[in-house]
Amino acid sequence: MKYMFLIYTNQAEEVRWTDEQRQKMWADFGAFTVDARERGAYVSGSALHPVTVATTVRVRDGRALKTDGPFAETKEQLGGYYILDCKDLDDALEFAARIPSSAHGSVEVRPLMQAGA
Repeated sequence: MKYMFLIYTNQAEEVRWTDEQRQKMWADFGAFTVDARERGAYVSGSALHPVTVATTVRVRDGRALKTDGPFAETKEQLGGYYILDCKDLDDALEFAARIPSSAHGSVEVRPLMQAGA
């Protein structure tokens, strides 16, 4: 079953990281991605640009309202995602615990709906 792993972090904290901390995090993500590929679970994944370049669109009364920034003010922001093909929820949760950002942010794990289901 395919699962989406939504990776949330506090981007305001991350901008204060040292270059060494940032390089280690990227290296850890690279190692995680290689492992997921080698285990045959990797489907896709990507980091996202920061929320400072996000635009939110809401349609109300037939009009599209555009707002700079994320949908809601929160402590943590969506920073990236993975889609992995896992044996079951337990397998997915084991992957989630190994995503580097789970040590300072959070990872939401959600199964993907099957087309036609």
